[in-house]
Parts: sequence; C-alpha cells; structure tokens
Amino acid sequence: MNAARILDGLSHQEKKVLLALQDLSGSATPEQVFERGGFEQPVEVMNASSWLQSKSLIRIEEQATKLFAINNREVLIDGLPERQALTEISQAGGRLSLAELEEILGKETSGLAIGWLKRKGLATIEKSSDGPTVTMTDKGQSFLYSSMNDEFLLEILAAKELLESEIPEELRPSIPLLKSRQNMIIEKPLVRRKLHLTEEGKEVLALGIELKEEVAQLTPEMIQSGSWRKTNFRKYDVNTFAPVSYAAKKHLLTRVADEVRRIFVQMGFTEIDGEYVQPSFWNMDALFTPQDHPAREMQDSFYLKNPARISLDRDIEILNQVKKVHENGGDSGSLGWRYHWSREEAERALLRTHTTVNTIRYLAEHKEPPVKVFSLSRVFRKEAIDATHLPEFAQIEGILMEEGASFDMLVGVLREFYGRMGFEDIRVRPGYFPYTEPSLEVEVLWNGKWLELGGAGIFRPEVTAPFGIKYPVLAWGQGFERLAMLHWNLKDIRELYQTDMDFLRQSPIF
Repeated sequence: MNAARILDGLSHQEKKVLLALQDLSGSATPEQVFERGGFEQPVEVMNASSWLQSKSLIRIEEQATKLFAINNREVLIDGLPERQALTEISQAGGRLSLAELEEILGKETSGLAIGWLKRKGLATIEKSSDGPTVTMTDKGQSFLYSSMNDEFLLEILAAKELLESEIPEELRPSIPLLKSRQNMIIEKPLVRRKLHLTEEGKEVLALGIELKEEVAQLTPEMIQSGSWRKTNFRKYDVNTFAPVSYAAKKHLLTRVADEVRRIFVQMGFTEIDGEYVQPSFWNMDALFTPQDHPAREMQDSFYLKNPARISLDRDIEILNQVKKVHENGGDSGSLGWRYHWSREEAERALLRTHTTVNTIRYLAEHKEPPVKVFSLSRVFRKEAIDATHLPEFAQIEGILMEEGASFDMLVGVLREFYGRMGFEDIRVRPGYFPYTEPSLEVEVLWNGKWLELGGAGIFRPEVTAPFGIKYPVLAWGQGFERLAMLHWNLKDIRELYQTDMDFLRQSPIF
C-alpha cells in the first residue's frame, strides 16, 4: 500500500473521520464520530466511511437486529379478545353459550376470542341441547387475575420500544403470536454500526493529516477570476474504487407482468379487468359460494362502510336465477344449498377477494363462444403480513369457453403457459375448489421441489346455468407474486415490495 498516495487522495470529510477515530482509540459508532468530528449532518459520516472502507482504511462492522413496538394501543384498554371472553365466562360462572358470548362481544370479536381461547387452552367448546357452550378450563381460571405472557409483553412495549435482545427470554415466544395478529405490534429492522481503524488506516494517520479546505472541481468562474491559482485542489487517485453505474430497468413485478401478458396475448387471449369494489353477489353468490361460507366472515374479507351496500336492481333477472340455484338448484340439475337466500347479504359491498369476479361478469355479457380472456390485477384479503402472505396481492385469472372444451384442453393450456414462462417440469394433480368440478392444482419443479402455483377446473353447472351458458367454461387462477419469487429465487414475498434500490439495481434481467 502506498500510504502517501492514498493520503493525497483523501477528501476533507474522510480525513475528519480518520482523525475522530484516532481520538476515539480506533473504534467508535457513527454517532460518536459525528460528535467528535464536528460534522454538519450524520449522513456525512457514513458517506465518508463508505469511501474509507473501499480504500481499506477502516472497517465497518454491522449488526442486524429488530426493534419491536406496539401498534394498536386500544387493545390495552379493551383487552385481548380472549381476555374479554374469559372475563364474561367467569362472571357467568365458568360457562357461557356461544350465542350469549356473540351477543355480548359481537360476532367478530367473539370469533377471534374463541380461536385464541382454544389455542391457549383457556376454554373448551362443548355441544349441548341449547347449542355450543364455552367452558373455562383450569388454565383459564389461573389467568383470571394475572397477565398472560403476550399481555405482559404488550404492556412493556406500550411503555417503550425494545430491541429483540432487550425482551426477557421468557417473553420472546410471545413475539410470533403477537405478529400473527393483524396490526398488533410492529417489527422494525435495525442495523447497528461500528467503525474500526485498520492497520492501513493507522499507517496513513502516522504520516500526519492536515485539515484544510480543498476544491474538488474547477469551475469557469474560477478560471475567469484567476482564483484557481491560490486554490488547494484535491488530488485524485485514478486507481481508487468507483461506484458501479446501473442501467435503468423496470421493477421486478412489472417485468413479470409484461411477460405474463405477452404470453397470454400470443396464445389468443384478451385482457380484461373490473372494479376493486364489488357487491358480494358477484364476488361470492354468482360463483355458488353459500352465504354462510367462512370466506364471507369479517376476519377473511374487507367489507366497506361507505358504500355499505351496492344495489342489484340492474341485475334483477340474473339475481333471481342465482337465488333459485342457491335455494333448490334451479335449472342446473343440482339440489342447491337448501337454505333461504338473502338479497341483503348479496348486496354487501366489499373489496374483491379474487379476480374471478372479472371473468364471471364478462361471461354474463358474453354467453356465446368463443370466449378467451385473462385478468392480471389486484385482490384483497384479511391476511397477516408474513413471508408468504399480504393483505393486497395480484392474481392471474383466465377462462376459455368454446364448444367441445374439455379437461384435457385445460391441462394443455396451463402446460403451454408455464412452459413459455420457463418451467420445464410441470405436473397437475386433483384439487378441490368451490366453483369448479373437476378441479386440479398446477405444480412446477423448482430447485428440486414441487411447488404449487395455482388451481384450475371447469365451472360447475350451478355457476354457468343462471347465465344461460350451454358450453364448458375452463377456468384457472394463479398467484402472481409466487411466479416473481421463483424467477428471482426469493424466500420472502415482502422483498418484492421493499424500497431497496440496490436489490432492484442488481436484479438480473430475464
């Protein structure tokens, strides 16, 4: 190493960092260097430190950790759903009917409470002549007047944010439990840094560093005025590290979306889309989903307050046909669901939970073959955010309706699509979906493992009969983000939406 040459090429800020580290015994945090070096902005320390590390004069030590904070403080006032339920059950003598609990807490809160009571072993559900009954267990009795670990952790986080290492060992198992609850706590990634002088850095300091203002760029004004003659110019080392320049490129998801659209268009399909806000009728009822199906619960779907309902007066003819299919099978040859169908339930407004709503509405207006359309758009579900789930994500949907359409044709279309997407090993296996029969699931071989990418099938007669459709309708729905994750070998779906510019710049173009 030529220490003198490197010293000549150091910037004013780099010299300040080295001198500050020398005063701080060779190791310090960026915050300590900022205070000792007399910098104007903290970012100046890390900018200069990055350059010094590229010249091997310092070493930057990074330690990744997590910071946890409470997100929903209302829970401290109301208590967790299971705590509210436990209190009510205790006041009722240790046993309460499920209907009474729903009346006291409301259907949504009681539903959440029951799940957590059973998961934590605080209560059991027993059948009786009067309906399901919730009975407190001995464990539930023991927590009547003491906090459970997750409650205790929430109380601590309400007082201050904590690093993962600061959370007591016995409370750490409660972290994943609280993270699985929607919007309960926040996990923030945190990187702690420390700067260390290297032997090369000490050699440069031993030569003596003089702090003086230097100019890095010669300007026309300096030439015209002649001031350049008395100016100290910074020397440049042509062998020093230089940052990499990256060409502009589209976002990963945009690139995959363009590829998906290109393939479907080449296969003769037309793209369609619809509104995010839909009445439950088109999102659920038109697809023969019963009105007491779990997917309709508040904890699974986003229902709107304004508008709370969307009138179906314009769809009255189709509405009556769907009503008949639900109640007695109508003209579909089915027995239906054998219950009293509610128009009020069908008019509830929600954010669509799948893009099949686009294709069924399209079919309602295009009853004669051929029909070949696809949709690539956003859907919304009440999902806790983790490595494989998001409350808002994209779905690839498609239908093919023509005379003579068959299950073999459906398999062929899917094999052709995934083959063009670059997958060599593709297989299908039997599956179950509420509105298709027969149904299948598509899997591809990736890194030695079979991964499921989506489902498909032929629309049941209960779906097509109300619209007067007489030909088979082949339908499929696939996860869009999963395709992108496989393309870039990602393990966490959240990486697709983070604002990490280095990750985006360095991503290869397929």
